[in-house]
Amino acid sequence: MAMFGNLTDRLADTFKNLRGKGKLSPADVDATVREIRRALLDADVALEVVKDFTGRVRERALGDEVNKALNPAQQVVQIVNEELVTILGGQQRRLEFAKQPPTIIMLAGLQGAGKTTLAGKLAKWLRSEGHTPVLVAADLQRPNAVTQLQVVGEQAGVPVFAPEPGNGKGDPVKVAKEAVKHAKSKQYDVVIVDTAGRLGVDAELMKQASDIRKAIDPDEVLFVIDAMIGQDAIQTARAFQEGVDFTGVVLSKLDGDARGGAALSVASVTGRPIIFASTGEGLDDFEQFHPDRMASRILDLGDILTLIEQAQKAFDEEEARKTAEKFATDSFTLEDFLAQMQQLKNMGSIKGMLGMLPGAKGMREQLDNFDESEITRTEAIIQSMTVQERRQPKVLNGSRRLRIAKGSGTTVTEVNALVNRFEQAAKMMKTVAKGGTPQIPGMGPIPGQRFGGGSKSAKKGKSSRSGNPAKRAAENAALAAGKTLGPTAPAGSGFGLGSKAGGPSEEELASLQKFLGRG
Repeated sequence: MAMFGNLTDRLADTFKNLRGKGKLSPADVDATVREIRRALLDADVALEVVKDFTGRVRERALGDEVNKALNPAQQVVQIVNEELVTILGGQQRRLEFAKQPPTIIMLAGLQGAGKTTLAGKLAKWLRSEGHTPVLVAADLQRPNAVTQLQVVGEQAGVPVFAPEPGNGKGDPVKVAKEAVKHAKSKQYDVVIVDTAGRLGVDAELMKQASDIRKAIDPDEVLFVIDAMIGQDAIQTARAFQEGVDFTGVVLSKLDGDARGGAALSVASVTGRPIIFASTGEGLDDFEQFHPDRMASRILDLGDILTLIEQAQKAFDEEEARKTAEKFATDSFTLEDFLAQMQQLKNMGSIKGMLGMLPGAKGMREQLDNFDESEITRTEAIIQSMTVQERRQPKVLNGSRRLRIAKGSGTTVTEVNALVNRFEQAAKMMKTVAKGGTPQIPGMGPIPGQRFGGGSKSAKKGKSSRSGNPAKRAAENAALAAGKTLGPTAPAGSGFGLGSKAGGPSEEELASLQKFLGRG
């Protein structure tokens, strides 16, 4: 993710220097720890956290678990990963619900941290989990805070309790008390109280938040902190912990491009777990915080579990089965293609999803240049087609394509490119669905893959010869040894060799050496 991009790069470069070393000397460990310390300090991680972290890494790296390891470099990466998980909170912590509803959740934090938007995200997430939340407008001082919460509540499909207009009028403690009574009478099982923030930590803010907490006795007090504020995060978190105390932390703006030290410091310094993370501006850009998964992302090891969870939420299993059948029967249409794209968009940011793949660091430049609006343009093109054109792309002649281009605000070239890409993709997926080898445009079949029964070349037998001189030489060398190349070779064999349990014969090896120019 963008927030930890620089830290990820620095750590990856550090570990790269360890590769190829059969054994790590104390000097190697010290150099590695020194680079890790610099990377963490550059990422704005609190100094006390950095000292503890690097101390534990150094102690473990010099221990027997690394000295006796077959691959010391991988062992050091594993140690760093485990220690990152520790400073991020260790185990995942879930929301604790009241035994007798409603569960009361109070949000606290500085102004600008994103509390109001976070309230809507949390409410929408709870609603998707089967709860019936209500939002409470207890921020009566910030201009239009009540109106903003009402808009957010409408977008999330969640009711808002707002008896006071705000803008400096009304008693937030009274509103919070009445909200709990309202929730009980209307049988809402979760109450989310949005409180006021300030531009800085002050006594008045703390007293008001403390009074609200005493009045409603919340089950959870979530401290919402902007992950982009750096070292100030520690001072702010400690001030809130002393003045109000909180049970958990929510990191907002994790999609930003700041250094991200707050995320790596706040849980360790306060002893309070990070429960949720806000990863974008949309109400769906919200996820439960998993320390182990976040550590994997930072170390560029990927976060496949979160990616799978997002896919399961966005994609309908029955629809996926029907789509697979359409691929196999050659009945996949542009309508189906549009539906698949829209489901993909429901998963959230494409860049964010690709960033969860292992090794995403290697394609960061491509990710940064990726234009997500391309999907919107593709949707516009397909939606500008008639039903017949979507189902039968072959009817798309020149005049139809010109009409579609004008209707979608694109060019004929873009329409042509989309149709060509769709036809290639449909052909590839049909091949895969039938157990064949997909042909990648410009590359041919995927090397080393045999998905189904034989190919055309297998049916031709000995009369088939490759047009590639090197490959034809290999065929001739194998034929001279009495073997046949291609799908008839046993699985796992190379150049058609190794058909016998004892491995290739002397003749086969001689033929292969001659082909390689070593005979």
